[in-house]
Amino acid sequence: MRLDTLAIHGARHVDPVTGAVSLPLHTSTTYERSADGSFPSGFEYTRDGNPTRNSFEAAMALLESGGAAVAFSSGMAAIAAVIEAHSRKGGRIVVPDDMYFGIRSLIEETDIGERFEFVAVDMRDLAALHRAVSAAPTNLVWIETPSNPLIHVVDVRAACQIAHAANAIAVVDNSWATPVLQRPLELGADAVLHSATKYIGGHSDLMAGVVVLPNGSPLHTPLRMIQKHKGSVAAPFDCWLALRGLQTLPVRMRAHCDGAQQVAVALASHPSIERVLYPGLPTDPGHALARSQMAGFGGMLSFVVQGGADAAMTVTAHLALVIRATSLGGTHSLIEHRASVEGPASLAPPGLLRVSVGLEHPEDIIEDLRRGLEAIR
Repeated sequence: MRLDTLAIHGARHVDPVTGAVSLPLHTSTTYERSADGSFPSGFEYTRDGNPTRNSFEAAMALLESGGAAVAFSSGMAAIAAVIEAHSRKGGRIVVPDDMYFGIRSLIEETDIGERFEFVAVDMRDLAALHRAVSAAPTNLVWIETPSNPLIHVVDVRAACQIAHAANAIAVVDNSWATPVLQRPLELGADAVLHSATKYIGGHSDLMAGVVVLPNGSPLHTPLRMIQKHKGSVAAPFDCWLALRGLQTLPVRMRAHCDGAQQVAVALASHPSIERVLYPGLPTDPGHALARSQMAGFGGMLSFVVQGGADAAMTVTAHLALVIRATSLGGTHSLIEHRASVEGPASLAPPGLLRVSVGLEHPEDIIEDLRRGLEAIR
């Protein structure tokens, strides 16, 4: 089946008891034993396994061309689990300098930063990545592409080859691209991570994370044990919502990409904008690479306003449609001033605004952003 069909039918079936077309939601925390003490249904306790969560994991594995998937209570829980599963006793991890801010906070504000050595590098520079993994024994290379919020595009295949040559594993955060636009396992990655809170859910109403692995991955068992014994399991209702979101994911991603492309083109010529960061623009440094490894350029873009932070905040204060809010990937267009969110360590220029282009009509989004920009002219 093609991806659009898998998104609807993969790991799901008509309920044999009721004939229901929509997958049932199973919220039970416990399951009946047989008289001999066994569990004929295969389920014992929902932390160990749940029919709805199992279906979500199986569906994600199919969409990412993987062999198994493990779902967690959030994207951050999934990130922490991958780090711990591969490097239980500590180790060296190479991360992108333009990393998701949640990882920076994980390093700085929890014991993760004390137990592991983190080295940040601009992964667009493959020579710099090679030097980083060769400087000392490295356990893991963490890849984010496109990156947040500078929209850097990393060569996934080449970065994975560099990691493997150094006996490290390569993990790709595919939250922004989704399996609709990018298939990291097919490019050599050892694991793919998603914050399902974003595009997979697609409606800003659930929180979950998921890690997809190839067949026979040594990460599978330790990730299952972290999921089970540390209790960071994805809730059945969130998995049910994520399965609902998967059904429209291919259609939504095409609409997000189309809208973001139109917004990026419109903003690129605006006199109050220094530059637009979006790989769909032919002038973007990541354009050619994105064309080669992605099926679309995504729904996320950033732009830098002339006048710095004050001007950027003025723009957001004069928007009527685009909402000032954290997160991304939902039906509503969202905008955020990343430097003020991330603090002094942020790589975001003071005038940078990150936009998650939603599913509103692109012309309405463009008109609203233009109105905001008029406030600083």
